[in-house]
Amino acid sequence: QVQLVESGGGSVQAGGSLRLSCAASGFISSIRFMAWFRQAPGKEREGVAAIYGSTSSPYYADSAKGRFTISKDNAKNTLYLQMNSLKPEDTAVYYCATAPVGVVLTRPLSQSGYSTWGQGTRVAVSS
Repeated sequence: QVQLVESGGGSVQAGGSLRLSCAASGFISSIRFMAWFRQAPGKEREGVAAIYGSTSSPYYADSAKGRFTISKDNAKNTLYLQMNSLKPEDTAVYYCATAPVGVVLTRPLSQSGYSTWGQGTRVAVSS
């Protein structure tokens, strides 16, 4: 089973950028869907961005469109989330997740389809 370790979180001022990484212990090339979720204090976990493995087609939450970019490097078994123009409301713990191998998700930003999760990396954006 793939294990996931996120990194790249930190504190940044509004308007700044961060790049999150999610290193997988196994091969990710056969995984259909990988995604980033986030959970702000007192709120439910929400999908931020997902990527379909075969075509690298991205899916974004409305809050992420135009600011965040999801990508993956199969050779490095790593998933990325480039976050630009950060806002205080982006403050949260960010988690990466993978769906089971071979599974095609109809709602890529719904956490119900994902079976493997990282431990999270904290992002704090100050105004």
